Amino acid sequence: MPDRARHSAPRVLIVRLSAIGDVIHGLPVLCALRRAWPEAHLTWVVERRASALLAGHAALDELILLPRGWFKSPGELWRLRRRLRQLRPDVTVDLQGLTKSAAVAWLSGCRRRIGFGDAKGRELSRWLNNELVDAPAAHVIDANLQLLAPLGLFEKTVEFNLPERAEDARSAQATIERLGLGEGYAMLNPGAGWPSKLWPTDRFAEVARHLGRQWRLPSLIVWAGAQERAWAAAIVAGAEGHARLAPNTSLTELAALARRAVLFVASDTGPLHVAAAVGTPCVGLFGPMPAERNGPYGPAHVALQKASFQGASRQRRGAPRAIMEAITVADVADACDNLLRRGTWEAA
Repeated sequence: MPDRARHSAPRVLIVRLSAIGDVIHGLPVLCALRRAWPEAHLTWVVERRASALLAGHAALDELILLPRGWFKSPGELWRLRRRLRQLRPDVTVDLQGLTKSAAVAWLSGCRRRIGFGDAKGRELSRWLNNELVDAPAAHVIDANLQLLAPLGLFEKTVEFNLPERAEDARSAQATIERLGLGEGYAMLNPGAGWPSKLWPTDRFAEVARHLGRQWRLPSLIVWAGAQERAWAAAIVAGAEGHARLAPNTSLTELAALARRAVLFVASDTGPLHVAAAVGTPCVGLFGPMPAERNGPYGPAHVALQKASFQGASRQRRGAPRAIMEAITVADVADACDNLLRRGTWEAA
């Protein structure tokens, strides 16, 4: 490693382009690098859709946003190459392990390009990256941290340190007051990126009824997009007065609401990992992806998985609904009860 990188001020380029949950899973790498090298210049390349949670992060010096379709645009690739060459990183860390993420590192001209050398390094990434690391850790966060070993960093501490803007705090407080949630609330999110990760909306409504009856805890149903809003409205309608429909929220507003919640229940989706990152106890519902890999990180959370599925990502997207439906309302209610008993919330 060059002298500058070996000491206290290397220029490090992190590449994790998407998605929301995966960007969250990369934050402990950013925080670990900042702890190790307080004077380093840390840059993150990310696609615009997943960038909101990185903006203003205290550990980050520079954020490079890529527009939709950038990888298929010669003009965007040329502009990215020029900016990265001006950055002159000493080392790149590819947390995604795909051709396009490794291509970003390669375009920078950096000589040290760290990436996954095992099955996590997919497509052409193992040819474009040139310092390959086998990362056998079960959880994706721990595997990401193992990528820092070539830099002499063997981190075990997991920190996210998500920032909160004042306007998001004000928005969250206004929503809480308007919906009468000032005494405390759970958050339920029925959406998911894949159809195979969805849990039935009528079961979410049953969970909301359980939390309301057993714990006097109302539920705030959060959503993104028209389809999820329809599901959220159906949950509210079936919750017999124990649920409220959230307003349309940005990702950072959702994080602010989650930070103030007593509990968060969702399948394997970005909002679940946002809630875990801000310290809210979570119940995660898992089907096509292994909970030991993607579950909310740490002992404060519960990850439920009753059936598993083997296959490539494309096959997992089309996994049978029965895998998620194997998780019962009683399973989720029991997990919620266990987390609530650990906290300070008092039952009815």
